[in-house]
Amino acid sequence: MLGRAALRGAVAGLAGTAAMTLAEKVEQSVTHRPDSYVPGRTLTALTTRRRLPGAAHPLVRNHLMHWGTGALVGALRGVWAASGLRGWRASAWHTSVRLATDQTLENATGVGAPPWTWSRTDQVVDLGGKAVYSFVTGAVADRLVPLAADRTPSGSAPPRRR
Repeated sequence: MLGRAALRGAVAGLAGTAAMTLAEKVEQSVTHRPDSYVPGRTLTALTTRRRLPGAAHPLVRNHLMHWGTGALVGALRGVWAASGLRGWRASAWHTSVRLATDQTLENATGVGAPPWTWSRTDQVVDLGGKAVYSFVTGAVADRLVPLAADRTPSGSAPPRRR
């Protein structure tokens, strides 16, 4: 049951990644911010233990990391949905998980910088993109993933009957 929920959550994560990507493209058309290749450089560091220079643009690895992370973190949201952790509150918490996942991987590999060193604009853009991802992922997961038979929508187990 949880495996199926994770798979459906991964699909929801791909939908959330598509929405986040679209939102980023709209934002970039206004701000003229260039594409980020931090995900691709992070994947390179994770898989080869070497860091690419900041000027490197590993396009294929960038997409693999971007979409792969979206599917993986989406799988968690699918398990949450099956477990009764649903709705906007779960999606808000899921935003924190997505941010923490990216920051942990990027900073552990030495590719990224801590968010408190970024400009306020970069912080807002990153948080906004991850929120779009998590809320779309949550809406799709809550729709695709049935609630486990022993759960209630609040996330708590129903009271036992004697």
